[in-house]
Amino acid sequence: MSRTDLSDLRLFAAIARFRSFRRAADEMSVSTSALSHAISKLERRLEVRLLHRTTRSVTPTEAGMLLLEGLTSGFSQIDGALDQLNRFRDQPIGRIRLTALRLSLGMLLDQLFPVLAERYPGIELEVSADDRMVDLVAEGFDAGIRFGDTVPQDMVTVRLSPDLRWVIVGAPSYFARHGRPREPGDLAGHQGIRGRSGNGRLYEWELGAACDVHVSAPAVLCVSDPDASMRAAVAGVGLAYLPEEMVRPQLADGRLEIVMPEWASPGAGFHLYYPSRRQLPAGVRILIDLLREIRPLG
Repeated sequence: MSRTDLSDLRLFAAIARFRSFRRAADEMSVSTSALSHAISKLERRLEVRLLHRTTRSVTPTEAGMLLLEGLTSGFSQIDGALDQLNRFRDQPIGRIRLTALRLSLGMLLDQLFPVLAERYPGIELEVSADDRMVDLVAEGFDAGIRFGDTVPQDMVTVRLSPDLRWVIVGAPSYFARHGRPREPGDLAGHQGIRGRSGNGRLYEWELGAACDVHVSAPAVLCVSDPDASMRAAVAGVGLAYLPEEMVRPQLADGRLEIVMPEWASPGAGFHLYYPSRRQLPAGVRILIDLLREIRPLG
């Protein structure tokens, strides 16, 4: 196999994973025209059509799917073998692709970034903030961060934080205008700052120790970014349902206050997960060790 063949096969695998020339081109740092030209040449050399192309979509043919299955396993072994060389270097090098909940960026990863950059300048960390459950292998990620109770059972998991405590918070300016809810039924008369879960549905507030009361304030604002929800709550827009650990600074200085604390609910903490069939890359092990050392949430 020539060097050109290997390079073009990696390009094909990226297109087949993303089902998009544009996303694959961004991932591989090439232009879409160069990518299309390379795939056309690969198909001519192999004398088989690998992709169905239309103006709106690109999907692998049956032959393309068969090739992709073999390449996914093969490239994983190659990447694992190259990663093993880090044991013989003074400083590990390489890129780590991580998919993480938006909520984990501010609560976990913000404190990790400067430490990682200072201690391991050869590690390039790429983080994709996404609340949907991502297929790590299909989308080319090394690991993910999700709530522990949502990780598929066939994944290896590593706890990164204690369990969370979810609370309803609002600003003094909001309470001055609208009063305070005293029980779940009162929420119907209040303004809520809501968000959507990874499947696109509006997230219901789960209240109580058993999380068995599902009720929310009607949405005056729907935003999927937790930090934006917190800032809107501080501005007095409405009530927000957030982890207490996230809003501790705002609670401490009085910008936010908890209402109905007896209805606070427990939630699973953050877990890192990766495929059980894949050897753990050295860079992911470094992330785990640093997060355990820093302990952003105790």
